Amino acid sequence: MKRLQNKVVVVYGNGTVGGSVAKAFAREGARVFLTGRTVKKLNTIADEILFDGGIIETAQLDALDEQAVEEHMNEVIEKAGKIDISFNAIGILQRGIQGIPLTELSAESFSLPVITYTHSHFITAKAAAIRMVKQGYGVILMHTPNASRISPPFVGGMVPAWAAMEGLCRSLSVEFGQYGLRSVCLLTTGIPETSLIDEVWDIHGKAHGITFEQFHSAMESRTHRNRLTTLKELTDAAIFVASDEGSAITGTIFNLTAGMIVE
Repeated sequence: MKRLQNKVVVVYGNGTVGGSVAKAFAREGARVFLTGRTVKKLNTIADEILFDGGIIETAQLDALDEQAVEEHMNEVIEKAGKIDISFNAIGILQRGIQGIPLTELSAESFSLPVITYTHSHFITAKAAAIRMVKQGYGVILMHTPNASRISPPFVGGMVPAWAAMEGLCRSLSVEFGQYGLRSVCLLTTGIPETSLIDEVWDIHGKAHGITFEQFHSAMESRTHRNRLTTLKELTDAAIFVASDEGSAITGTIFNLTAGMIVE
């Protein structure tokens, strides 16, 4: 039997991570409701899932719009009768945010990721938690890169943004774990297959006065295996944590950094 058979999943974000998680969940038997702001990307992901025999519905949605998120969640409950898993995978462009010393960064640029990520994750987590508490079960997943823990230079407001997400993850479990809700944050290195990593590595290479390739090698060398987290490793972990096999995992960070962060 597939590990997520008959599970109902809502994924926010049609980028590389959101799309990959949606595909992986669908392959494991989940009924996926994928949302995002780009119809073309949503359709491409949906076509691939449907071609493989998966179940998916898409909706153009801004995950910063609380009313829209609530209305969509109501539609999910009306169609599927429940919500088992919520995964927020939104992202924002990093130029003008990373690669700049804090003393040269505007308050607006510093605050943008903090406001965007915390606002969206609170909205989507709240929408899921309300239904999950009533049901008596459910899993809320988040994803943060290693910068949330090691605070590298030139990352601006992303460090407090990701750290706040991890704090929200713990708070959700503390408040609602007794009602069957689990919340887990998947912690990775930068993931080479994502399109955003090209932008970020280029930014940081220039900020450190080295090439893209040199910065990438430096990041790899900080792991114990000299290799960064892959997209498949992230999706495999998400499946495990979201499945019944991961029932004891909640209120914590699931460390996939291959030794870059040791706790």
